Amino acid sequence: MKKTVLIIDDSEPIRFLLETFLSKKHKVVSAKDGYSAMLWLAKGNKPDLIITDIHMPNIDGWELIEHLNSNELYSDVPVIVLSGTEAPREGAAYKIANFIRKPFDPVNLMSIVDKSMQMAGSAVAITA
Repeated sequence: MKKTVLIIDDSEPIRFLLETFLSKKHKVVSAKDGYSAMLWLAKGNKPDLIITDIHMPNIDGWELIEHLNSNELYSDVPVIVLSGTEAPREGAAYKIANFIRKPFDPVNLMSIVDKSMQMAGSAVAITA
């Protein structure tokens, strides 16, 4: 059975690229922002991995990650941040499996996705 990847990005071309590439090995669900992702999660859905952008309307990536980290149901779901910005430097700690800067190599991303799913529950903390 294919594992489920939730992609959250406000860029339709990025979502399309990720959906097309990752759907070869995984079931892919996408959301245009953190709010849409939270609605999907609130329906009782639980992905095996989340890939999120940071700068999005409504609920941004960091707010979403804070919610996931504080909720026991989702705290073990690996989160990969895929963003055009730098990794955070100060503030609250965010547990994520990996931080990848855009533009990215899809083959490398697939490798990171696979490794992150295998290491579920052992996310690293990044201080923001």
